[in-house]
Amino acid sequence: MKKLKHAEISENRSTLETLDKVDKLPVCVFLDSIRSSYNVGSIFRTSDGAMIEKLYLCGYTPYPPKKEVLKTALGSHESVSWEYVNNPKETILELKEKGYKICALELTDNSKPHYSLSKNDIPMCLLIGNEITGVSQDLIDLCDMSIEIPQYGIKQSLNVAVAYGVAVFELRKIYDT
Repeated sequence: MKKLKHAEISENRSTLETLDKVDKLPVCVFLDSIRSSYNVGSIFRTSDGAMIEKLYLCGYTPYPPKKEVLKTALGSHESVSWEYVNNPKETILELKEKGYKICALELTDNSKPHYSLSKNDIPMCLLIGNEITGVSQDLIDLCDMSIEIPQYGIKQSLNVAVAYGVAVFELRKIYDT
């Protein structure tokens, strides 16, 4: 085993010029009032890694060109389609009308484990909430389902960017198989 050099890794990666030819994961993601710029940048980077369809930012979620977002995004704000929306409900309802299942990554009275999703749940609009308060109830009211990542320690949840990574790569695995 030998560690690959950057040039060797890049040989098998898309470029900004070839992104239109990539099979994107049919998942749109909403960031609902994420407070940390570093979490947002990390989510951009993870979104690039999973090659999601689109990232929507709403509420007081910081967005590019904010310096701290760019620092952790490491340029992924250029490879991930994104936009800030003032009215997330309107956009979510449009996605629902197009056949997207609306899913909150949130502990609810009806949430199921993230690993119980199937191909029938894709295309999906995944809602990610604030680090403390989670996804707002007015957006949960639009959801078809909610998923959670089971916790085995004393804390109730993972960091929002970490939880998103777990969930989106589970969706990528489901989509690719």
